[in-house]
Amino acid sequence: MLRAVLFDWGDTLMQWTFDPELLVAGHRAGLEAIGRDDDGITGRFRETYLPMMFAPGAVEEVEYPGLVRSLLAEGGIDATDDELDRFLDAEHRAWGEARQLASTTHALLDALRADALLTGLVSNAFDPPWLLHRDLEELGVAERLDAAVFSSEVGRRKPDPAIFLRALELLDVRPEEALFVGDRLYEDVRGAAALGMATVQALWFRADEHPDGGDPDFQAFTQMDVLNAARRLRER
Repeated sequence: MLRAVLFDWGDTLMQWTFDPELLVAGHRAGLEAIGRDDDGITGRFRETYLPMMFAPGAVEEVEYPGLVRSLLAEGGIDATDDELDRFLDAEHRAWGEARQLASTTHALLDALRADALLTGLVSNAFDPPWLLHRDLEELGVAERLDAAVFSSEVGRRKPDPAIFLRALELLDVRPEEALFVGDRLYEDVRGAAALGMATVQALWFRADEHPDGGDPDFQAFTQMDVLNAARRLRER
């Protein structure tokens, strides 16, 4: 019997619309927050670190604060722990406009919880957990979730089973009692299905294709299609 519905974050509950200018703005804000200046930081980041962070097929999550510390050191900035936190905080806030919550996210989570279903989030995200959980609080999502797990907390990215299993453990449900909703056929659908979870491909922001992706049990063209899928599973 279905007991929980878990979601991906980016391009599922919210849309991530990043552009090169925001990258520059984030670095500028971070440097201003610590009273430093480094004209070459964005160029070094794009050339050396960006490919590392989004390496295809990688399941080990990068340690982003350490990466930023190294990036700053290359520019002659020996950042203290406090300065590093202030840089990361300012950078993350500058990127805030790239995170747009879907208009029916709150309604969907509320409806699932009204049906006595647990709700959870499992997301690949390299930013420090304290910033990511703050996003959930500020967007009114944290109060509608029973568990939230980011890859930066676990050190492993989807489709690795470790991140899914952490969320299931927090919810105290078995994989066969859970439905996973995500936009990516490889990381989300295949990863969750490998553990025995039912799956929904989220199509309201993007239509993913992947040669090694899994076949979802359901496709959802709107967020409220997820509610219908969950109710169908509960009736089985």
